Amino acid sequence: MRAFLCVGGFAALSTALTVQAQNAPQGEIVIPDDVKIFGNDNPNMRRATAVVNGDVITGTDVDQRLALIVAANQGKIDEEEMKRLRLQILRNLIDETLQIQEAKAADVAVDEAEINQSYARVARQNFGQDTAAMDAYLKRIGSSPDSLKRQIRGELSWQRLLQRNVQPFINVSDDEVNDVLARLKAAKGTDEYRLGEIYLAATPDAREQVYKNATQIVQQLKQGASFVAYARQYSQASTASVGGDLGWVRLAQLPGELQTVARDMESGQLVGPIEVPGGFDILYLIDKRKVLTADPRDAVLALKQISLPFPKGISEAEAGKRAEAFSTAMKAAKGCGDVDAVAKGVGAQVVTNDQVKARDLPAQIQNSILQLSPGETLPPFGSLEDGVRILMLCGRDDPQTDSGPSFEQLQAQLEDDRVNKRAQTYLRDLRRDAVIEYN
Repeated sequence: MRAFLCVGGFAALSTALTVQAQNAPQGEIVIPDDVKIFGNDNPNMRRATAVVNGDVITGTDVDQRLALIVAANQGKIDEEEMKRLRLQILRNLIDETLQIQEAKAADVAVDEAEINQSYARVARQNFGQDTAAMDAYLKRIGSSPDSLKRQIRGELSWQRLLQRNVQPFINVSDDEVNDVLARLKAAKGTDEYRLGEIYLAATPDAREQVYKNATQIVQQLKQGASFVAYARQYSQASTASVGGDLGWVRLAQLPGELQTVARDMESGQLVGPIEVPGGFDILYLIDKRKVLTADPRDAVLALKQISLPFPKGISEAEAGKRAEAFSTAMKAAKGCGDVDAVAKGVGAQVVTNDQVKARDLPAQIQNSILQLSPGETLPPFGSLEDGVRILMLCGRDDPQTDSGPSFEQLQAQLEDDRVNKRAQTYLRDLRRDAVIEYN
């Protein structure tokens, strides 16, 4: 199952629920079309605190998780969006609490040393600093080390529990793997898409409200909000835990509603909300490539950047003249071996980097620079503040043809997919059986 929607806290209904499992789209739960709500129209307006099977989630817990998302989005979150985020974070904390409780009940232990080790790794990878510096950063933005460590505990506990209670019972046969490998080879040269998704489930009655929420999320993303952060907090798909990343997929693997949309998307483009069975999707095209074909953008380039600063207060006309003269001077350079001397003669600076992947360059110059031969340059670019710059190609190592995943890699991927699906069912059952008190 792709996603789960928890509905609870209904006031008394004018008509009793009737058991009509064979005829009703809701199964055994039947809600009449002319439903009447008694009392407050929105009984779920509560403070963001809860008690989950006896464990308390406080407003401070929610605030500290919210601070991480606000910081990731440079504070660009409006008041309406903040309210929705707060409720989603509470739901996430409830799930996290259930996962920790289930691991503890199953005698699955995660000791403090492991948590501290993971915390230190996060500090190095994401902040390039030691734990003391990250402690200070978290406190400065309104979060705390304890909040992040609790999230780490939840993730490790759940992973370990799945490894013991789910993974041993997952089996992917050799025939299944070979069948997928054969399909990959048959698809060689066709387009493959790396997509990010945010999926919001919607019942027929809630369709308009969910569509409105999805539209507001799209607006926030277009204004610079982090897609990964929003996917983790909002998406009800299994990919939420990895920031909505679907990985590399072919069009045939997507639902029909998404195939047409994805086919026409460009890298970096955001599209949505798109109505799909059961809800709405927001798609983000991270990248695009051809199956089992070397991507020229994976070429490793050796580049020299020649920079000429402009005097402060220079006019646009004068800057244009200097840029033209600079470009003419650089054309006189006979390749990368000669460029340093020519640059010195005009007062320019040279920076060398021989490990630049073409795909890491700005999208608007990737194709142009891949058309160059060693010693050739791109047209000058820059601004009045930064001066004028020229890139010269000094060498290029082309990528080798992609042979695709190995048998073992593909088998592991298929196993992971099945573990994730079982994990969703596992968590759904924990939610169903939980005793949750909202304050």
